[in-house]
Amino acid sequence: MSEISRIEAEDLLTRLVKIPSFSGDELNASTYLAGAMGTLGFDRCQVDAVGNAVGEIGAVDAGQTIILLGHIDTVFGDIPVRVEQRKDGPVLYGRGSVDAKGPLATFTAAAARLGSDWAHRNDVRLVVVGAVEEEAATSKGARFIRDRFDGCQQPAPDFCIIGEPSGTTRITLSYMGRLLLEMKADQPMMHSAGPNPGVATTAVDLWNWIGEYVDGFNRDRSKNFDQLRPSLRELRTWTDESMRDLVWTKIGIRLPLEFDADAFLNEMWRWAGERVQENDAPSDRPSVRSADAARQKLHFGDEELRMEFCFHGYEPAWRSSRNSPLVRSFLAAIREQTSERPRFVSKSGTSDMNVVAPAWRCPIVAYGPGDSNLDHTPNEHVSLDDYWRAVLILESALKRLA
Repeated sequence: MSEISRIEAEDLLTRLVKIPSFSGDELNASTYLAGAMGTLGFDRCQVDAVGNAVGEIGAVDAGQTIILLGHIDTVFGDIPVRVEQRKDGPVLYGRGSVDAKGPLATFTAAAARLGSDWAHRNDVRLVVVGAVEEEAATSKGARFIRDRFDGCQQPAPDFCIIGEPSGTTRITLSYMGRLLLEMKADQPMMHSAGPNPGVATTAVDLWNWIGEYVDGFNRDRSKNFDQLRPSLRELRTWTDESMRDLVWTKIGIRLPLEFDADAFLNEMWRWAGERVQENDAPSDRPSVRSADAARQKLHFGDEELRMEFCFHGYEPAWRSSRNSPLVRSFLAAIREQTSERPRFVSKSGTSDMNVVAPAWRCPIVAYGPGDSNLDHTPNEHVSLDDYWRAVLILESALKRLA
């Protein structure tokens, strides 16, 4: 096939954005993308066992494997897909245009522009992945790819690029870690004028305890990336049919590098034991690392006040080196295609980099067009000029790697 044009690249992105693909419901979008990869000249393309769209260019046994790992799912929200003409160029609106179908389409278009002949000539295998459930904290698609390219079933990658909006001239090297914590407490129903506090105060007390722990941890840490950062995501109360008052809360905690999450949880279990007047916390506490793939639960208390903790979604923070062939290739490509100075970025969120980087231990960065401040917002849109520029930059960077 001939080299993919800007019009074809923009059509690929627009069509992909038009297909809703909320986390857990990505099949239609994955089917479209796998088919588009075949039309664009990929050597192999499929929707794999967990629903990822996967396209490959180059020999399976090539000397160098490069994985371009994007995600095809989005958060909820219906943003009418449209192109608006602005003074500074056309802009595409739509859910996923930034996070992260823009980067995923960039990967697909850049790989197609290089083509099968180039890959075989340079002994390179390019694997483009539109992973499922990145936004759902399960990262099912990335975990499947991580385990597939484990060095036994398939060669571990020599380089990996994560598809996330960094901005056209910026490279993301670091992501904070994450731990999700849920707490449910219940106690016998009581009148609000009674002497004992309502069950809702249990959730408030937990949030206050976490705040005190965070204040102490962050006291001498001035940079956001080095701090512990909690967020209160949900809190609700109700009374059940057995006449017990209940409260449920969900708390997300962003983790800095080398944070001892087990030590933090052990302190929390100690607090919970004191809260229900238990001297000993449960002895069978699972390690926080078991929460990367499954929900772990612990129970405290008795009929007077019962507390159930559930922690899951654990990902350690990750920081990549600036001194790698992958980074140098991007720096040279950005300078070649633009007049702007390349910059590095550290993100306070998480991505599939947190999932695959600890296993693969290869040079890894995140790259893609778009302003990450627009992630998940009702105003999500991407500049089509920036999108095309990102395609050319990625194409150039991959050429340099080979």
